[in-house]
Amino acid sequence: MGIIERIDAPKNRNAPRTKTGRAQKNGSQKGKRKPAQNAAKLPLNQILKMDCVEAMASLPDESVDMIFADPPYNLQLGGDLYRPEGGQVDAVDDEWDHFDSFAAYDAFTNAWLTEARRILKPNGSLWVIGSYHNIFRVGASLQDLGYWILNDIIWRKANPMPNFKGTRFTNAHETLIWASKSEKAKYTFNYRAMKNLNDELQMRSDWVMPICGGQERLKRGGVKAHPTQKPEALLYRVMLATTNPG
Repeated sequence: MGIIERIDAPKNRNAPRTKTGRAQKNGSQKGKRKPAQNAAKLPLNQILKMDCVEAMASLPDESVDMIFADPPYNLQLGGDLYRPEGGQVDAVDDEWDHFDSFAAYDAFTNAWLTEARRILKPNGSLWVIGSYHNIFRVGASLQDLGYWILNDIIWRKANPMPNFKGTRFTNAHETLIWASKSEKAKYTFNYRAMKNLNDELQMRSDWVMPICGGQERLKRGGVKAHPTQKPEALLYRVMLATTNPG
């Protein structure tokens, strides 16, 4: 059904960003790209924990129905952040989210989107989630590489983290871009399933659901296993909308 990608930390700031992927079988780009040489058979029901570009390079051409990508947001956070009562905010300060420049981030984005385009089936779907820090740059790269943007979805968080400094609006949403491989692609959209999920009303492009927390939040040694874990309900809706069983 797709590849679901999540970030892991590289060994150093300038190393390629790494993601974990789960692969399941389920327009043209500028220039011609040679098929992957000696590409391995598509691994099914496996977690691939390695550099995302290298992992995708090992997969066959046009073998994946759906890709959900949660790339580094390039938050550019500087210094510690504290709550009014003095507690420190658990911010994203991992090395994998640090880039030397916007150009470096764009190069990384183009690299993984190029491989994603190669392995995506002609009628497959690609989803990318991000924040205002990175999603506009990702969207431009998508269009430059020949993808066709179908929707931008606003995930409105029912329980967002407040703006502790009181210097900006509360950042209460993230944006998902849903794209097909080309303008004429016959992508999957399960319209009826979305209506069934939404009390028989058309599913809108603003989705309200809480951030990941409670028992759903994965932890290692009592701390978050990943700082930006996404809620399962979000992925369920994406997969229900744009993939089919089998």
